[in-house]
Amino acid sequence: MTTPVVSVAYHSGYGHTTVLAEAVRAGATEAGAEVHLIKVDEITEEQWTVLDRSHVIVFGSPTYMGTASGAFHVFAEASSKRWFGQDWKDKLAAGFTNSGSKSGDKLHTLQFFQTLAAQHGMHWVNLGLHPGWNNTGGSESDLNRLGFFSGAAAQTNIDEGPDGVHKADVATAEHLGRRVAETARVFLRGLAAA
Repeated sequence: MTTPVVSVAYHSGYGHTTVLAEAVRAGATEAGAEVHLIKVDEITEEQWTVLDRSHVIVFGSPTYMGTASGAFHVFAEASSKRWFGQDWKDKLAAGFTNSGSKSGDKLHTLQFFQTLAAQHGMHWVNLGLHPGWNNTGGSESDLNRLGFFSGAAAQTNIDEGPDGVHKADVATAEHLGRRVAETARVFLRGLAAA
């Protein structure tokens, strides 16, 4: 059976999003995938080729001013070369983001990623978790403590460095990594059987 290849294409302004990217990688690796971290603001031609051969591309960015960072938008526009050839059609996609506020308009960033994936003809993999921390028995240590369905969302206080990324949000990103790798494995089996 083919080993799923997962690439995490992300931008991190201050290191917080890198923590989440590494958590996605850890989860996908644990689930048996070959995983590549690609910093989109430093992307090379070789890394574009890695994206092209990946079965899954997980997009990640901080949420700045209600959307993905400018560096991620530059990457998204550069991906239009792949759009013309439909090079990423039928790949799987997912996403994660971080901001200083509990909401922080993170949903808009995740929707931006979903739209980018749809334009490329990709299939979106959601978080697959119920919201946590939404009843008296819950706690801020619950997976998906911020209650997002579209992807992994994290909140880090603006006066804390990367080591301040909430442990539950790191665990949620790991869950996303496992989920995309497991979904890719099912998807590849289906393609092999078709």
